[in-house]
Amino acid sequence: MKDLKHFKKVSDYHKQANIAAPEHPLISLVDYSQVQYPSNIESLKWKQDYYTIGLKRNVPYKFFYGQQEYDFDEGVMTFIAPNQIMSLGENPNIKTNTPSGWLLLVHPDFLWNSSLAKTIKQYEFFGYTVNEALFLSEKEEQMMLNILMQIQGEYQSNIDKFSQKIIIAQIELLLNYAERFYERQFITRNISNHQVLSQLEKVLAEYFTKNQTIENSIPTVQDVADRLNLSPNYLSSMLKSLTGQSTQQHIHNTIIEKAKEQLATPLLSISEIAYNLGFEHPASFTKLFKNKTDMSPSEFRKTYN
Repeated sequence: MKDLKHFKKVSDYHKQANIAAPEHPLISLVDYSQVQYPSNIESLKWKQDYYTIGLKRNVPYKFFYGQQEYDFDEGVMTFIAPNQIMSLGENPNIKTNTPSGWLLLVHPDFLWNSSLAKTIKQYEFFGYTVNEALFLSEKEEQMMLNILMQIQGEYQSNIDKFSQKIIIAQIELLLNYAERFYERQFITRNISNHQVLSQLEKVLAEYFTKNQTIENSIPTVQDVADRLNLSPNYLSSMLKSLTGQSTQQHIHNTIIEKAKEQLATPLLSISEIAYNLGFEHPASFTKLFKNKTDMSPSEFRKTYN
């Protein structure tokens, strides 16, 4: 099993990558073409205490993130939050490729006492897996690169009382553009996204047939995302762009549909229906049903009598 390294400081990554020490202790823009990982790269696995925003191209390694793997043969961006585990796998064509790109490393302490310290957690793409990377057009890539260069230029110049505020504003601009470009990616991949929507409907239908919920309880967002090989955040973001509703809302919609089917007949009591749908307590079922339909299950059932 791979030993887990813990990179607490930005400088820890610089040491691992065999590059010069960072010019600022809490933020660094790394030229990926200068990174030199050790020869036993396939045994490296690490957890980091800082944010990493990558803009990379033609990287001769496979990155493993959770159970997924990803090749950086094209220009893509990735966003990794602190305390997430990363690992690398060696590519047999390593000597024939020349990696390029940039890594922006930002320690949370750099954001301290700023509005971004709180709002950065609202950017859901920090919870996406590597195979859900952001693909950029040449124009988009250049825009992101320009912002990265501005960030570097600012922390390399004489630090004054305005420097941190300016850099944080530039990071926020970068993240806002990323949010826009992800939205564009959801739209331009409309066909494949609709296929995911169809698969979601199929997965939910399977959960609520043959009394699976009696044994397994109500499916969670994580359960559904795992079945679709997507991260929960990415799945919800994609569904919101397609349907305006999150994964949790889709699960609830399916529950209500199935509940209405069973309530339309007098064969089962409301408590039995609740248990059939995976609820541990009938009161929870009643609360959800009333919240979604403005009627209690018993009130809905009376409309059929």
